[in-house]
Amino acid sequence: MLRRLPVLSLLCAWLCASGALLDMAQVFAWTRMFAGYARTESIAAAARETFDPAKPCALCCAVSKARETARQHGPAVPAAASERMILILERSALFVAASGQRSWPEGEPTSALARGGDVPVPPPRPNLA
Repeated sequence: MLRRLPVLSLLCAWLCASGALLDMAQVFAWTRMFAGYARTESIAAAARETFDPAKPCALCCAVSKARETARQHGPAVPAAASERMILILERSALFVAASGQRSWPEGEPTSALARGGDVPVPPPRPNLA
């Protein structure tokens, strides 16, 4: 649960900052309006009544008022497109692979088996040329 809390907090902050909560509220309002109209009218008439701009419900009016307020009090847009705001700058540390041991490790002494006789030599080949 403790690992999910930062992720959920970040998601909630992103939804609030991007205005997606207002979009979700608008979809909820349209769904409620459509369901109410569909009880008494056909599907096409219910859709037409739902999206009629002359008949907004109280929730639609509240969402549009909140959008207008957010537009008025929102952050200022930079004058030039070349201006950029860096919010977080994290520089990675330089990685140096260094070992605490500075010399080659001493190997254990090994000895090979000694041969007792001469190495056999193959017989000479005849010259076929």
